[in-house]
Amino acid sequence: MWPELIFLINTFASVFMTGLIWIVQLVHYPSFRFVSEVNYLAFQNHHVRSIDKIVIPVMVAEITTSFALSWFDGFLSMNALGFYLVLLIWISTGLFSVPAHSKLESRKDIDAINSLVSTNWIRTILWTVKSGLSFYLLMGMLG
Repeated sequence: MWPELIFLINTFASVFMTGLIWIVQLVHYPSFRFVSEVNYLAFQNHHVRSIDKIVIPVMVAEITTSFALSWFDGFLSMNALGFYLVLLIWISTGLFSVPAHSKLESRKDIDAINSLVSTNWIRTILWTVKSGLSFYLLMGMLG
């Protein structure tokens, strides 16, 4: 019972984040370019305060449940592959997204925005693969 519930929570978190990251990648981050210099800092502050309330709890749930599934199934299992994908997402976030956002906290910087958009493809692809893996495993559970 518990491993199945943890798996469902993990799958929900991954699919949710995949949908969100595609919206962020294709719509939200590119829109940073169109905000005026005058309004930019207020926009950036609003973005960080608002998105963190959504992203942080779901990302924490995803990494926690990914680790738990790896613990249950072993660290060479398909669920462990999901955990490793989530680790890569966190590493990418720390190496690329956080520094870009830090630069953007003080001023509008087109190079930082372009970097944010281009490096965010890493997370977009990784979350898409993670959701695909979760869906594959879910179909195996149901079939």
